[in-house]
Amino acid sequence: MHTRLIAIGIVLAAAVAGGGVALAGVGQPSPWQLGLQGSASSIMDNINWFHNLVMYIITAITLFVLVLLVIVIVKFNERANPVPTKTTHNTALEVAWTLVPVLILVTIAIPSFRLLFYQQTIPPADVTVKAIGKQWFWSYNYPDHGKFEFDSLLVRDNLKPDQPRLLAADNPMVVPVNKVVRLQATAADVIHAWTIPSFGVKIDAVPGRLNEVWFRATREGVYYGQCSELCGKDHAFMPIEVHVVSEQAFAAWVDEAKKKYAGDGHAVPTALAAAR
Repeated sequence: MHTRLIAIGIVLAAAVAGGGVALAGVGQPSPWQLGLQGSASSIMDNINWFHNLVMYIITAITLFVLVLLVIVIVKFNERANPVPTKTTHNTALEVAWTLVPVLILVTIAIPSFRLLFYQQTIPPADVTVKAIGKQWFWSYNYPDHGKFEFDSLLVRDNLKPDQPRLLAADNPMVVPVNKVVRLQATAADVIHAWTIPSFGVKIDAVPGRLNEVWFRATREGVYYGQCSELCGKDHAFMPIEVHVVSEQAFAAWVDEAKKKYAGDGHAVPTALAAAR
């Protein structure tokens, strides 16, 4: 028994240690990950804050209920309390256990509504990107930058060392850092969903509808997501890859993308290839 407890302790310690490393991960899942991916946008900052608030509240509730259970087990068992109380009503207690949950829900609801309003109120956009979900890849259109369009498919073979399996795309979406990006999502066949966890955005792409969401990436880097709506047999092979680059690099990419993608939607502009 002693050896078994030591083994369990080692496993838990390894999980906690690995989770600590994973908590710092941004842009993609990390081994032994605990909690949400690292934030790279103001929306995700607010989501993290709200997530932590709710965690504190539910942890306090759980500990409170545990204490009550222990008190009941210890103090009101048949051996410790052979003569049970005849009390049937306690007005103060009944008011408290009605009022306190209401106050807890209000405490959760106010920042929740504020967060929803922040997510759904799209500020003036610096860049607009239209994402079109298809079976089973994404097409991206930049209507404010020449209206070029390209397809973004899963990289299945010859992965580079820095490309994660099942997440890397051949032609990633590219946006500038610290700029408001308005993402318009639709679909050509069935319902898909576009999401980047580190940006805190997720939007359904529905055939015949044009949904909108926004984000402002606060740091340069490569960020990954996947289609989050069950869309058919290759649903698991429909990655989303977003490159956040400097404003100058984005302008250079747009200039070259207008030429490259006009002729071949799968050619990668050299400006982006050099930045990899």
